[in-house]
Amino acid sequence: MTFFSPDPTLSKEQAALKLAKRLGDKALIEALEQMLLIRNFELRGEAAYQQGLVGGFYHSYTGQEAIQTACVAAFGQNHWYTGFYRCHALALLLGATPEELMAELYGKATGNAKGRGGSMHLYADRLLGGFAIVGGHLPIACGAAFSLKYQGKKDQLSLCFMGEGAVAQGAFHESLNLAALWDLPVVFIIENNQWGMGTHVSRSICTETIADRQAESYGMKSYLVNGMDWFESYLAFEHIYREVLETSRPVLVECVCERFRGHSISDPGLYRTKEALEAAKAKDPILSLKSDLIAQKLIDEKQFKELDKKQREVMISAMEFAQKSPAPATTSLEEDVYAP
Repeated sequence: MTFFSPDPTLSKEQAALKLAKRLGDKALIEALEQMLLIRNFELRGEAAYQQGLVGGFYHSYTGQEAIQTACVAAFGQNHWYTGFYRCHALALLLGATPEELMAELYGKATGNAKGRGGSMHLYADRLLGGFAIVGGHLPIACGAAFSLKYQGKKDQLSLCFMGEGAVAQGAFHESLNLAALWDLPVVFIIENNQWGMGTHVSRSICTETIADRQAESYGMKSYLVNGMDWFESYLAFEHIYREVLETSRPVLVECVCERFRGHSISDPGLYRTKEALEAAKAKDPILSLKSDLIAQKLIDEKQFKELDKKQREVMISAMEFAQKSPAPATTSLEEDVYAP
């Protein structure tokens, strides 16, 4: 499995150093802070769920933080984003506050969707939503891309995140076909975390890599990205961004990663050995980025702990806000509900 590199003549360390010089210290430390914010949100949200303070389903993004953090950093926020039910990170990255998101998990009136959406349905100014139906959001991403093309907004794109389980759904193939047929500026991003619920990808998808074969079928380009490394992810997304702006053609991206939790928090993950889980955690994207920044003398171990503590305190404050917030009034339950 060979991951994309914009310059194969450079080693991973050389490419990271070159990118670091170009982006500057502030951008790299901000990326680490964002990943720590996401990790701490998930840790606190999981704790609240286990205490019975959060109902419904809870799908943690722990272990996958590098992908969406790098993507939003490379593309910027001024695009349409569409997410699936593992949507906490994307909402945070696109401007939703920790307080409103935590309150949404708690089902409170101050929540991101007034307490009606819960963990799987979060929004932001440029986030069209988190969607619980596997593959059901891909046509929405195509619609966003069509609207941009129709309005002549050539500086904006539609980005669509999904898990590898969505690839086997009919909506995936219909959406890729339509996007290719109509030359829609949409980037389909598969976050291949290896496990569709409790089934390993090798038992559900018939090819070793997903993006190249699927993209070839619809005449679009594909990229295979190391989703456990922020630097490699950023370089890939930066290249893809320039390409799609230039061509206005759809692209299919596969980011290979591995989640550190079960499919949802109620899933004990017994289908995965302890050794396999520890091997995955050894590639922790946050620790990887930390090591890179320490090697480049941008931070030290003490500063890393301070950054982590800062984000932990942000999340403790968000939990206190959620705890004190009022529940939605029963008289408001039928508001904003539409039926034909």
